[in-house]
Amino acid sequence: MKAEQQSKSYQQYFIIFILQVFVVFLIFNYSTFNKDSTIVSDCSTSLLSSQTEADLIVLLWTWPFGSRFPLNQCAKPFNDPRCFMTANRTWYNRANAVIFHHRDVCSSKTQMPQIPRPEGQYWVWFNLESPSHSPNLGFMDNLINLTMSYRSDSDIFTPYGWLQKNDLVHNFTIPKKSKLVSWVVSNWNPHSKRVQFYEEMKKHITIDVYGQFHLPLARQDIHTAISKYKFYLSFENSLHKDYITEKLWKNAFKSGTVPIVLGSTRENYERFIPSDSFIHVDDFPSPKELADYLLDLDKNNQKYEQYFNWRSKLWPVAEVDWNINYCKACIALHKAPSYRSLPSLSKWYT
Repeated sequence: MKAEQQSKSYQQYFIIFILQVFVVFLIFNYSTFNKDSTIVSDCSTSLLSSQTEADLIVLLWTWPFGSRFPLNQCAKPFNDPRCFMTANRTWYNRANAVIFHHRDVCSSKTQMPQIPRPEGQYWVWFNLESPSHSPNLGFMDNLINLTMSYRSDSDIFTPYGWLQKNDLVHNFTIPKKSKLVSWVVSNWNPHSKRVQFYEEMKKHITIDVYGQFHLPLARQDIHTAISKYKFYLSFENSLHKDYITEKLWKNAFKSGTVPIVLGSTRENYERFIPSDSFIHVDDFPSPKELADYLLDLDKNNQKYEQYFNWRSKLWPVAEVDWNINYCKACIALHKAPSYRSLPSLSKWYT
């Protein structure tokens, strides 16, 4: 009987001990939770203490098209000077600049901040779409302080690609070619200039078209497929100044083929790429003359290979992710012009 009572007593002590440990555990975690909650709700104390006085706070009002990517991880040469970038809107009143991605806020003015703007805060308008695909520019009038786009006259220039100088002469190897002309297109508008040009051109030369309603091609196979062709139709969906997209930089240049461009003028293209790196549709009176020229080039390897001479001294930067664009914004914001507002964004962006 005594042994049984001792056993029960030990059990009671053990249960009390476990309860004490559990209570201590709860108290510890509650304290930690409150501490973490303070950091989340009022980050300024801990995070700003790690920033230098020269750093800027940049708020992404939305993730562009909902695409999330690592912030505050700017690689060279876009890592100096520094900014603290965040997508947390609780930082709005502390932010030196707020970047608005147009297509995420353009449907209604209510998608913009509905509280007063802090004094001196820059509002940056970010857009990589052409004017033809940028609705409701009007309600941005007198709100925007800085522009950020593919336009070279933007305050923050964020092109789809660019050419980098090689430190040494580089021997570029042209991918082996077995086919002639290709085109990857998703937005098929039969009334567009590019589709009408193609319809006339295909009467005189074979063109393999990939995409919706055409030949199937997985996204991961695009560059491998295009590299087998001598020419690629880098046809833009709309014709505007400086609007030179991934159709040239990624699809053509990265794949190692010669782009045939339809977009802005030849002079405009030559501001960004060598004159002998591409073929412009405007150089020919009609699609038939262009097709005849391509057929002649197909028979003359020496002349065809001259379109790759520029690659000995330059190489294309074709993979431009969101992070790079926002890192560029940080650099530009440190050099931002004096505070002013654009009276008419739509008038400028034409």
